[in-house]
Amino acid sequence: MNLSGIVSVSGKPGLWKALAQNKTGFVLESLDAQKTKLIANLSTAKLAALDEITIFGYDEDIKLTDVFEKIKASANVPDAKADGKVLRTFFKEVAPDHDEEKVYASDMKKVISWYHILKDMPQFNEAPAAAEVEAEGEKPVLKAPVVTDKPKPKATVQKKAPVAPKAPKGNIPKNPSRAG
Repeated sequence: MNLSGIVSVSGKPGLWKALAQNKTGFVLESLDAQKTKLIANLSTAKLAALDEITIFGYDEDIKLTDVFEKIKASANVPDAKADGKVLRTFFKEVAPDHDEEKVYASDMKKVISWYHILKDMPQFNEAPAAAEVEAEGEKPVLKAPVVTDKPKPKATVQKKAPVAPKAPKGNIPKNPSRAG
């Protein structure tokens, strides 16, 4: 499951895909049918990358990607608008070690609604590149930069054209025809 580049924006519903970054923030595109664009300012909006989100657990935190894998393997996924008790029993199946006091029903609804958004996307069914490399046990081969013996051309600085000196302001009449 490759969730890199998919973020949640505080105060905005749904999930967003990071398209580009500028000086003040990120350019995001919604993952719903409208494909609306948003510029999220880093000083005002809080972004949370889905591949970095964890859920409170008793012993240690549970990665969201692990919960998504268990939800994908389960047969019946409830609707995000289901009753809190239904969501809690479902969450006990997919994340049995989650801390029931710290994980609220609203958090569970959010995770399940994110799953329903992501389940049909192609990135959701592919493995991340880093995990594939670790699974194979091989180190990626890095290409060395090509070194050439040609010297780099020197940068030439263009000189500005000389500017004619200005005439001194003195006792020069403004209208020469009236001098007198």
